[in-house]
Amino acid sequence: DTLWDLAIAEVEKRENCDDGKHVDVWEKSILFMGNKNGGKTTIILRCLEREEIPKPTLALEYTFGRRARRHNTPKDIAHFWELGGGTSLLELIRIPITSNNIRQVINNIILKSFAVVLVLDLSKPNELWTTMEKLLQVTRNHVNKTLTKLEKTNPEVAAEIKQKMRNNLQRDHPDYDLVDPFPIPLVIIGSKYDIFHEFDSEMRKIISKTLRFISHYYGASLVFTSKSEALLLKARVLINHLAFGYDKSKSVSVDHSKPLFIPAGMDSLTQIGPPPTSDSDIGKMRANTPLELWKKVFEKTFPPKSLCDLQDTKDPAQDLQYAEYEIDVMRAQKNQ
Repeated sequence: DTLWDLAIAEVEKRENCDDGKHVDVWEKSILFMGNKNGGKTTIILRCLEREEIPKPTLALEYTFGRRARRHNTPKDIAHFWELGGGTSLLELIRIPITSNNIRQVINNIILKSFAVVLVLDLSKPNELWTTMEKLLQVTRNHVNKTLTKLEKTNPEVAAEIKQKMRNNLQRDHPDYDLVDPFPIPLVIIGSKYDIFHEFDSEMRKIISKTLRFISHYYGASLVFTSKSEALLLKARVLINHLAFGYDKSKSVSVDHSKPLFIPAGMDSLTQIGPPPTSDSDIGKMRANTPLELWKKVFEKTFPPKSLCDLQDTKDPAQDLQYAEYEIDVMRAQKNQ
């Protein structure tokens, strides 16, 4: 046998185990988005167990990780996309979120799936609601458009994706008809808990309750994290479940004086309670939906920064570290 024959035989042997049955490789994609400098890169590196110093994310960055489900089987692949610039580069979400990436099912095995991780900086409550609302709104609209296209070519898969998100909440759950699950799996991470922990206890309670409501309303998992290894481990558990199908954690922590950890479907509106304000204030606030009411209560305590303030005003094209003479000359000519 030639070297090529041996290589082909080795690859076939690896791809066909379990008494000759073909083992499919899973591919999961996860899009990280959130506050600028909120710690997204750090979380990704810890999930991939890479000892690297995080660098600022430019536009949309990509990396991947590989894990084998068991010994001598092909490694599953997780694609990690990270959107930089806070809310300023939202049109770039069209690159990772495609009908091909969202879901592929063969023989009842999910080979491809997509999830979103929203990282919100707990140390900047005045940016929190605006960032969350804008990022989730644009992402949801794009996912819904993608699902509409998918319905035309593969209606069964599109229906299955929608039903799957509903299944995060059991049908007998009292809030089943009161929530509006995000169309694809969603994890909300509250970062920089170490700074947040120094806040006044009433401020912490308002932020925690609000994030619990948002997560429950969208059928998302919620976890608070910081540079602490113990807290990063909890975030890794949720992300590894999305990325590599690892077991979900059964633990729940809803104590506002401690870091929150609430897997999707494990909370309820009764446990969360009403928005943290007086009944007379609630009566004065004209809100059409519970989400709108929570927004008004939250923004009364933490007046929001405008979207213009959250935009990334630096133009990467002007950054000297990306200078390329020929391209810069042509760009100047074009601008002229």
